[in-house]
Amino acid sequence: PGLSVTIITLNESANIAAVLESVAWADDVVVVDATSTDDTVAIARRYTDRVMVRDWPGFIQQKNFAAAEARHDWILSVDADERVTPQLAEEIRRVLATEPHDAGYRVPRLTHYLGQWIRSTDWYPDYQLRLYDRRRARWTGRYVHESVQADGAVGRLKADLHHYSYRDVSHHLRTIDRYSSLAARQMFEDGRRAGIVNVAVNPAVAFLRNYFARRGFRDGGVGLIVSLLNSYYVLAKWVKLWELQRSQESGARRHHVER
Repeated sequence: PGLSVTIITLNESANIAAVLESVAWADDVVVVDATSTDDTVAIARRYTDRVMVRDWPGFIQQKNFAAAEARHDWILSVDADERVTPQLAEEIRRVLATEPHDAGYRVPRLTHYLGQWIRSTDWYPDYQLRLYDRRRARWTGRYVHESVQADGAVGRLKADLHHYSYRDVSHHLRTIDRYSSLAARQMFEDGRRAGIVNVAVNPAVAFLRNYFARRGFRDGGVGLIVSLLNSYYVLAKWVKLWELQRSQESGARRHHVER
């Protein structure tokens, strides 16, 4: 079967050329842009004539729209800050040499951070279901951690997908702030609540898991930083959930007094 690559973008002029060069071997490349104000669209059109611009509806809707616009049923979904290595490209070509029985394949993602590749902590191998048959799989989720849900067996590939997730620590911290807010909102709507144990214990458990159980110490000082910031994300998520609870309780008390 043929392969379509889908990429969604918003102000990715610094990344879009490199990711498109990494997938130039594919049969079809679709870029769906969310009305960027930089040169993302102009750069993308140098590599493919399949560039579409539409308002931002959310990650899940945008990725499913891109898959629906693809010319082939087998989709490889990549983000602008990711790169398909030659080894991964070759492995995908081998998998698709005959009609696969699996509905999709998880790909190990290797992140580059503070000048080195991180092969430990929760960041690796960080399997992501990115190669899938759109007839048997689609993107699902709500605010955070959108993912492909497949109706059928899912295999695993061996070659890495390279990920350049954060420009620097400041960018990392801004991302933690945004995603922890979304995660807290999702947990709150799911009926989960934060207690003192969650706030005090969960971040410590996250650090121990990242640094010791998943061998963050093997990546030296950067492994320590990643472990600490992963723990900080957990702290921020649970504290923000606690804040939402307090806000709701305060509003309920005010309503009761007014009545």
